[in-house]
Amino acid sequence: MLASMLACAAVCAQAQLFSEEERASVMQYWGAPGRYRVGAPPDSVRTGPFQVRLTVAGSQWLWNYNRARGLGKTPPGSVPPPQSERETVWEAWIEAKVEHDRWLAGVGADRANADLGKKSQLAGAMPPAPGPIPADLFDLAGNPPPFASVEAPLYHVTTFDDVEIALADNVPMRPRYAYYRFEDGVMSGGQRVRDLPEDELKALCADAGLSESEFRIFRAVSLLEGGFDSINTYDTGFVSVGLIQFASLSEGGGSLGSVMVNLKFADPDAFHRDFRRFGLDVTLDGKLVAMDPSTGAVSTGAEANKTIIRDKRLIAVFQRAGRVCRPFRVAQLRVAKTQYYPADDLVPIVAGNQVWQARIADIVKSEAGLATLMDRKVNTGKVDPLATVLSGLVASKQIRSVAELANYEAEIVAALKYRKDYTADPLLSKPSGARQR
Repeated sequence: MLASMLACAAVCAQAQLFSEEERASVMQYWGAPGRYRVGAPPDSVRTGPFQVRLTVAGSQWLWNYNRARGLGKTPPGSVPPPQSERETVWEAWIEAKVEHDRWLAGVGADRANADLGKKSQLAGAMPPAPGPIPADLFDLAGNPPPFASVEAPLYHVTTFDDVEIALADNVPMRPRYAYYRFEDGVMSGGQRVRDLPEDELKALCADAGLSESEFRIFRAVSLLEGGFDSINTYDTGFVSVGLIQFASLSEGGGSLGSVMVNLKFADPDAFHRDFRRFGLDVTLDGKLVAMDPSTGAVSTGAEANKTIIRDKRLIAVFQRAGRVCRPFRVAQLRVAKTQYYPADDLVPIVAGNQVWQARIADIVKSEAGLATLMDRKVNTGKVDPLATVLSGLVASKQIRSVAELANYEAEIVAALKYRKDYTADPLLSKPSGARQR
């Protein structure tokens, strides 16, 4: 009885999200001949279909290892260096295992491709085996799985009436990338925002409510992260879309859900034209809604993540929208400003036995300084260690007010540099006291 009631509730919930007529219309669209095809990637003609890829299990082990070492979120493109002699030994063993695993997988891929008449791609002698895992590394992180495997990537082509989107799964990763989670995920950097004509970009930013100064900061930080149409479904962001990779995260909402809600309310016609008619929607609380193009089944949140990652037609809808839907671009900019622009954020500052709550823009006033903090917020989700730096200055300089802290902006910004020195950008205003370049 209970099972029947739950099944009925699920059907009713689906009906509220999409009517029977809408579900039939979406399925009819996707069922058209030539709408979607899957095959081998174009370069497989030269290299063969079988390739070496990082394993999801190996990537997860690397993430667990970094966490066990007490590391927070590390830049995805780097390997955290050892912090002790013991970690130096661990790192040497891990590097040896990664290299050995990749070589063995390369042998497997080479043999499989040779069976299809492809020339050998394998180069060099077999690297030494890593030997037994150090006992203390095993105690810390457990026994690692293979870090490499043989895979045959597939090429997914979705043909809309106005755009064709081609995406390959089993995306190649750095050998020690710690955030890889989905073999059937895809990635495309899209069309770089910085390559757009400046007048067009300024008009988009103006429509999103950005000032000229904020435009310069966005251009220096956020808008270099990718394209409005960039997509990624292979890592810990789950479904990531847009110029700063708005992500749905594990619950299927996140900042991507916020962008979708923003667009849905700002321009319902555009939302229907570029998302809903293809089987994508969003709930009022920002959870993604996805219809399986083949069955018409509707899912929300975490289950919608799975549907979008599994069926490449749906992530292609996001990429198409980033290319052709101007309101979707504007919505990305609006949400980026709301969630990541740090000027109006409050920061706690310890001053003796008091705690001041200060607005960041009352202390960090330059474009280069705000860009530095925005870079941190976009990539780590917060502006740390700003509070620690400011509290330290209050104590060491015997500062008596928030206004006085602004006199030390150059020192503050230098202490907060993350990936890039924005004071070297000639288009951004500099902190007071900073050397002009």
